[in-house]
Amino acid sequence: MAAASSSATATNIMLAIYEKKTNSIDLYRPLRQYISYTYSEREAVNLEDDLSTVKDLRSDIERVADPSPTTRRDLLISYFKALCLIETRFPISPDQDHINSIQFTWFDAFKQKQKAVQQNIHLEKAAILFNLGAVYSQLGLSYDRTTVEGRRLASHAFIAAAGAFAFLRDNASTKASMGNSTTVDLSVECAGMLERLMLAQAQECVFENTIAKGSTPGVCSKISRQVGLYYEEALAALNAAPLKDHFEKAWIAHVQLKAALFYAEACYRYGLELHEKEEIAEEIARLKSGVSALAEAKKSSKGAPAQILDATSKLEVNLNRNLDRANKENDRVYLMRVPSPSSLAALPAFSMVKPMQMNDVLDASKEKMFASLVPDSSAKALSRYTEMVDDVIRTQAEKLQQGSELTRVRLKEMDLPDSILALEGNFSLPEDLKNEVEKVQASGGPAGLEGELQQLRDLRRVNQELLVQTEELLQKEAAEDAQFRSQFGTRWTRPQSGTLTKNLQERLNKFAANLKQAGESDVRIERSVREHSALMSILNHRPIEAALPSLSRPMMSLDANEDAIVGGLKQSLRQLEILGAQRAGLEDMLKEMKRKDDILPKLMISTGSYEDLFRKEIAKYDHISEEIAQNIEAQEQLLMQIQAQNEEFGAVFNLEDYKASREKCYKQIQAALAKCKEIKDNINEGLKFYVTLQDAINNIKQQCSDFVMTRNIQCREMMEDVQRQMAGFSFQERKSAGPYPSVGQPSPTPRPSPQQIAEPQSTSHPSPQSPYYRPPEQPMHGYGRPAPPYTAPQQPPPYHVPPSAAAPYPPPHAQQRAPAGHEYGQPAYPGWRGPYYNAPAEQSGSLPRPPYTVPNQYHPHQSGYYKQ
Repeated sequence: MAAASSSATATNIMLAIYEKKTNSIDLYRPLRQYISYTYSEREAVNLEDDLSTVKDLRSDIERVADPSPTTRRDLLISYFKALCLIETRFPISPDQDHINSIQFTWFDAFKQKQKAVQQNIHLEKAAILFNLGAVYSQLGLSYDRTTVEGRRLASHAFIAAAGAFAFLRDNASTKASMGNSTTVDLSVECAGMLERLMLAQAQECVFENTIAKGSTPGVCSKISRQVGLYYEEALAALNAAPLKDHFEKAWIAHVQLKAALFYAEACYRYGLELHEKEEIAEEIARLKSGVSALAEAKKSSKGAPAQILDATSKLEVNLNRNLDRANKENDRVYLMRVPSPSSLAALPAFSMVKPMQMNDVLDASKEKMFASLVPDSSAKALSRYTEMVDDVIRTQAEKLQQGSELTRVRLKEMDLPDSILALEGNFSLPEDLKNEVEKVQASGGPAGLEGELQQLRDLRRVNQELLVQTEELLQKEAAEDAQFRSQFGTRWTRPQSGTLTKNLQERLNKFAANLKQAGESDVRIERSVREHSALMSILNHRPIEAALPSLSRPMMSLDANEDAIVGGLKQSLRQLEILGAQRAGLEDMLKEMKRKDDILPKLMISTGSYEDLFRKEIAKYDHISEEIAQNIEAQEQLLMQIQAQNEEFGAVFNLEDYKASREKCYKQIQAALAKCKEIKDNINEGLKFYVTLQDAINNIKQQCSDFVMTRNIQCREMMEDVQRQMAGFSFQERKSAGPYPSVGQPSPTPRPSPQQIAEPQSTSHPSPQSPYYRPPEQPMHGYGRPAPPYTAPQQPPPYHVPPSAAAPYPPPHAQQRAPAGHEYGQPAYPGWRGPYYNAPAEQSGSLPRPPYTVPNQYHPHQSGYYKQ
């Protein structure tokens, strides 16, 4: 105990606490060995700095107290935080598997011959907290309490000391007092007594400043009485076990005299206030009570400081003086009956101080020391807490999502806000239908069909021209052959053209028939475009919303409240939108809270039940959960209000008729889209057909050109032979070998045989003309394969020319004779889909079926349109 006074003022005599003493111990080596054994040597090396810091802090604690209380205070706080981190990572106890080589020794602060020795960190933490309170009390005595600012700073220091002793009582005293080796100064009773004592001295500083500021007697009385109450509580603890007989008598005398002094001071100040109110009888009783308290305290004031005794005497004089004055006035003027002091109510008191909260000051959760060491128990606890947080987040997120989905469904049922937008002229198609319309419009819309039809006409014309050119080649060659045969008679021995071009001619006839039937199909397409132009014209509206019906105001109104109805409904919808935005913000807030919610540092310093910590931490989410519940409830009420408003809106604006006309318009748009797509698909199939047919005609045209070229060579050679015969030359050698050498027979002048003429399939010739209107994005890769591209299907479609026995001119790229049944006829493109275009199969009295059936070998793209 230390008594100090920086002035002659008697009430400035206050108490400070000496620190507890300890013995030196080595924390470095046992802690390092544990890290190396439990974790790894590498981990021990990495934590070398932390271990050295702990070693230095403990060494500084062991040294003589620092002359600067603030430096000592900071040292004690740093070491206590380090102990909190050590406690959860290093098991210090007598157990064999724990760190059992450390023994903490601390001596009693008031009876230094007594000491406590324990092999656990609880004693160390309690002793450090005690010393922290002691240093705060010393810091309070170090300020100049003759000034207002000095007394204010001293009061704050005593409040901090009270906070340190309260933290010791609530968190460490019980654990440190377990076992046989304990000291009284760390008991719960002693910590509580010291807390009351520090609060009394802090309130005393406030009282002195109150007097200095000239406050009213009533205010001073209340503050003074609270000082006396704090001293009385401390005195009661000193006179009870286990503190009785543990402290010096001077301590007890000091506290007892201070308690009586400030009670009497309160009576004195309260008496001044009563005198002003002319409540003389109670004034007399209060003054007598104060005089009696001082007299009783002076009886056991042995050992009390002289300054306090002097202050007691001066106060006693003042009390007796005012008492004499009050008695005289009562006897002469008021003649009031004086009540007994025991019948008086307790003096009013008002506390201006309370213990400082030390949780933030001593919080070690933000410290980085030993951060890499995470025991299994802490990791499992963290996982458990994370699951709890995830469950909260998931439950609340589901509520938010259900709320948003409920709003969407209810509004859709009420056709909101579409009906409001329709009234304002801002209505739009459903998203999927609008996308389909925009896609059709981007491709040209119904108006663009004419351009595609023109492509069909151009391709048909090109194919017809190619076919005519090919037929003219054969006709010209046949005419020349007939002329020479007529001229030379029996000398003209080569086969007639008609016998050699029979298969070619049949193929050309098939192509011509297919072209004719394709043209008929084109005519039907054009007719369909004309017939449905009115239906598809709705797709030409830009924007498409221009084609929709509008919701108009009623022609006649009885009360003209349409604007109020619409305004109220719109206002409710805006409120609903605000609630939706709040839900989005609440969901983001939940995610952000979870992202920042890291309780591992708190787990690492927690020494109590994890469940208690979990309940405390999970409570952070209670307020946002409450906000979500309020949002959902407000939304439900608002939806009910909107439903009632919408019913009134629908009745006034005849909403049902508008919905019916709107749905009718939707169906018209859908029908127009379907028809436009159907026509476009048939046009595309026609384009593919004509491109494929053009390749086939170019191929046969090349074969006919080769045939004509070969016949021309034969014609020249035969004319030479005929001229030599007519000139009398001998042809014996030629007669012995026949008029024409067979295939493979050597001859001075090689001539192709009729078979070679009829079957010029061993040589491939490139097509002299590129396909007309071949789409670049759909290359006809099927024609590059060695298999013949024009193989007829097993069951040819109606009006298909029957296959010939053998095809004399296979495709240019064929490397072998085509099999029997091979056809070169090119069928038209596939038939139309749907009942509107699909003609029935040919029957008696029915129209012929359009020849839109291409064999599988004719095209590279095996789409559904080709499958019969």
